[in-house]
Amino acid sequence: MSTAYMAVVSVGKKKSRASKKVQTEDFALFHSLAKILFRIPAALFLLILIFLWSTSTTFISGNILHVCLSSRKLNNLYCISAGTQPNFHIPVPLINGSSASITREENDARSLVQTTYNIYKSSNKYLDEEVMTALNQVEDQLRIHRSWISFDQSHTNCDGRGVYVYELPPKFNKDILAQCGDIFPWANLCKYFSNDALGEPIQKLGKGWYHTHQYSLEPIFHSRVLKHTCRVYNENEAKLFYVPFYGGLDILRWNFKNVSDDVKDSLSSELIRWLETQKPWFQKSGKDHVFVLGKITWDFRRYDRESWGTRFLELDEMQNPIKLLIERQPWRINDIGIPHPTYFHPQTDDDIITWQLKLIRSRRGSLVSFAGAARSGAPKNIRSILIEQCTSARKGNCRFLNCGSGACDQPESLIEIFMESEFCLQPPGDSATRKSVFDSLISGCIPVLFDPFTAYYQYAWHLPEDHEKYSVFIDEDAVRNRQVNFAERLEKIPIKEREDMRRYIVYDLLPGLLYGDSNSKLEKFQDAFSITMNNLIERVNRL
Repeated sequence: MSTAYMAVVSVGKKKSRASKKVQTEDFALFHSLAKILFRIPAALFLLILIFLWSTSTTFISGNILHVCLSSRKLNNLYCISAGTQPNFHIPVPLINGSSASITREENDARSLVQTTYNIYKSSNKYLDEEVMTALNQVEDQLRIHRSWISFDQSHTNCDGRGVYVYELPPKFNKDILAQCGDIFPWANLCKYFSNDALGEPIQKLGKGWYHTHQYSLEPIFHSRVLKHTCRVYNENEAKLFYVPFYGGLDILRWNFKNVSDDVKDSLSSELIRWLETQKPWFQKSGKDHVFVLGKITWDFRRYDRESWGTRFLELDEMQNPIKLLIERQPWRINDIGIPHPTYFHPQTDDDIITWQLKLIRSRRGSLVSFAGAARSGAPKNIRSILIEQCTSARKGNCRFLNCGSGACDQPESLIEIFMESEFCLQPPGDSATRKSVFDSLISGCIPVLFDPFTAYYQYAWHLPEDHEKYSVFIDEDAVRNRQVNFAERLEKIPIKEREDMRRYIVYDLLPGLLYGDSNSKLEKFQDAFSITMNNLIERVNRL
């Protein structure tokens, strides 16, 4: 089982931060532990013993050790981390998604426990049984998510379950979008946010294809909700309340500018204060409210001594609402993963059917392809090994599209290479998930995954529990240790098995991974938006 992203912590997009690695001999380990214990007051020492006694899980993610402590008083699971990646302190609700404040003594205890385990980590005493316990807890949460899936996905039945869309002050959404030319210091993003944020049309790929930005989910979803058949204009008729806050685009404005944390957090804090003036916010403690955030969960979970992202999802007020994200925090029950937006946004059933037929008839001359770039600053990342194996593979077996050269900025090139390949390599990048997984699936290319957190532990509403139906898994540790050659492994998969997987992807999965355009009129198919809304309505109806 892969350990690269086996836990809750993931590096933020386009940001690599490292903390010092503690190295010690056995004598130094004992001596350091003794010094720590000697300095702890009796009451605090007892508190640490209680924390350690109630430990639920110890597990590893790459070079990070995570110790999860179950607080019986607060009915929560608190995880602390140590290692070469950022030390995120993550409260992980066991079931109800609630959060509670932590006392100063508890914070002191957690800090000392973290130091202790930082030293313990260097002795490499990991328990496989506890790793499996951690994974089982993640899978339990996914089963809960699947239990919320609507039984009838054939059509939307509002049945008195209205969706109310807040009319937020424009500074929380429209004004952010209007600053598209100033979000990145090196690029103007305005062309990506035209056509209801689908971007400019891609004529070469045909009808329904657009230059869609990978972080455009928030305005795309907003446009669709405004036209949803269950939308109501009277809050008293609603069971689901949608808050169209463009939190991901708000983060993009500040990540590459030298501003204080207070500036980064200001808009999300203002949003909470605004919601507290709204009557529905208090009716069910926010449990019937939903936010759509178009970036990974870690961008909204900044912790002390970190500078990346905001603290939006760590606010107490944000523990009860449902959060839809392109990458979820695996142990937060109210974090729900939904597909990254791709370049294809069909308007009619015929648009989908035409594309499906094209994929089935497509001649796939390459065994496998990889569109990506090496991660020179991340020595544990397997991309360099994959690139090496790809470029040295037998002629015609592997095609490499170097994203480091800007080649992946052209959707035509990306989709073309995926359509001509049987398998597409999808290793983790700056975080566990990849938009490229969905680009490959909608191109009929079977994704090859190396980490279960890339897809298997993310998208319970849109991908089946049986991941062998649509993907191939190769343990990234086996790749890192050069125990497997991916091309040789994939060559052994029978042609019939490949064809069955592709037909399942194209006919069963593909429609539900697409976001139709804002005027889409799909009757035979449910797209990613419709599936999400049906399940959200089902979820709040069970509250």
